[in-house]
Amino acid sequence: MAQSDDATRFHSDKLIPVADLGKLRAIGVSVSSDNRLFVSFPRRENNYEHALVEIIDGKQNIYPDAEWNKKEGDDTQRFVSVQDLYVDAKDNLWVLDSKPSGGSIFGNDGEKQEGYFKLVKINLANNKVERVYHFEDLDKVASGLNDVRVDTEKNLAYFSDPGQSAIVVLNLETGKTRTLLKGHPATQADESLVLSYNGQDMRNREGTPFRSNINGIALTHDNRYFYFKPINKLNLYRIETRYLADTSLNDEALAEHVEDVGKTVVTHGLVADKKGNIFLTSSMDYSIKYFTPEGDLRTLVQDSRLIWPDSLGIGSDGYLYFSCAQLQKDPQWNKGEDGTEYPYTIFKVKLP
Repeated sequence: MAQSDDATRFHSDKLIPVADLGKLRAIGVSVSSDNRLFVSFPRRENNYEHALVEIIDGKQNIYPDAEWNKKEGDDTQRFVSVQDLYVDAKDNLWVLDSKPSGGSIFGNDGEKQEGYFKLVKINLANNKVERVYHFEDLDKVASGLNDVRVDTEKNLAYFSDPGQSAIVVLNLETGKTRTLLKGHPATQADESLVLSYNGQDMRNREGTPFRSNINGIALTHDNRYFYFKPINKLNLYRIETRYLADTSLNDEALAEHVEDVGKTVVTHGLVADKKGNIFLTSSMDYSIKYFTPEGDLRTLVQDSRLIWPDSLGIGSDGYLYFSCAQLQKDPQWNKGEDGTEYPYTIFKVKLP
């Protein structure tokens, strides 16, 4: 497959391939405290073999077992379409199984039908599923849960929901959810911001531009701040988790505590390190950037192989791991042509 038009422009020896995934598009990436690397694959792809793997010596190992990776069967006992992964501070792996209705994961209008969502908690000490949450009180027609972060202090899970343009908070004790800041300017896409790659706007055959509301999220290591932003917006926002946890606050009261921390870039995934840096994938210039605690935006690595860098995980080995989804190369957004540059690859780069 031909290389990107920008291939001769950007190259970095700092970028290290970790796993060759062939034609399997990975989305979710997360890393445990002892540097176990987990990667997930949504089932909305033509090429699909399994939902969740552990990468060992560059090879894919089905995780936690073959039963959970079955393609057919009881939806409550298998992964339907894994969207995101997160290893919490207690080394539990959280698997967000999210199959939204009508493509609403990107905030697009589609056929209105009920989506399917569950959150699976896996204890990495024994590789056993400990609990499954089914979001019984979530609006499954409108929702499109995208990313998850887990606050082990407050026993809460936080989700971006681009379908509802909202933050969803799940009480991990009761299983009840709350949908917050729905339609707030910080959770909504900027409709005037159209993504463009190599001089070509990212539009479908009808001319409608790609657009996503709140998408990437990050939780700081001290659990104090929850960072978030839409893909189609340059500003990065945060709110203290104590406010998200306060059930007495309505959206109007919550809105007073949303902080605009400044302009960044078009991003798809976020993650925080122990130093308080917020890493952001930046697809329009093929880079990974990071927002420092002092408010500076810096480039960690820039390379033309970073085609729609997506989900991020931080290893105890001092490396940042991430997937590249190549979404803008899909026929839907590429004038009907499949421009994917195989293989899909998991990369790593040294942290600053």
